Amino acid sequence: MGTKQQILKAIQELPEDAGVEDALDRLYLLYKVERGLQQADSGELLSQEEVRLRMAKWLK
Repeated sequence: MGTKQQILKAIQELPEDAGVEDALDRLYLLYKVERGLQQADSGELLSQEEVRLRMAKWLK
């Protein structure tokens, strides 16, 4: 499925009372997931230990 089709599908699946902010949130989530999958495919991964260290800094 192409990008345009994914965008249209995501918008069509929103509830009838969804607003522009809801649509933007959904599209941003799809973008981040797609970006993460591309990074994983290219080997840009973090070890579990690296994730723990980064999260420990965020939670301070």
